[in-house]
Amino acid sequence: MDSLEILRLIAALMLVIGLIAGLGYAARRSGLPQKWMGGGKVSGRLSVLEVRYLDARRKLVLVKRDQQEHLLLLGDGHAIVVESGIRAHD
Repeated sequence: MDSLEILRLIAALMLVIGLIAGLGYAARRSGLPQKWMGGGKVSGRLSVLEVRYLDARRKLVLVKRDQQEHLLLLGDGHAIVVESGIRAHD
């Protein structure tokens, strides 16, 4: 490897790292991690307690409404209620 190839490699690596950092900064500014994880302050009657990914297309979501919990299966454009009316265990 000559020095020009090494400089190109370092410049490309710095560009990729800069793009990743820029996307991370933009995601944090928009509040995207809290939206994905259901974090942050919960206000109101509805909250997402837990999300488990089954595969690339389907996930289980535990949702709390008032004092009841509901287990939902989400995927491929549909939602199925697996279990409803689970008593919250605060």
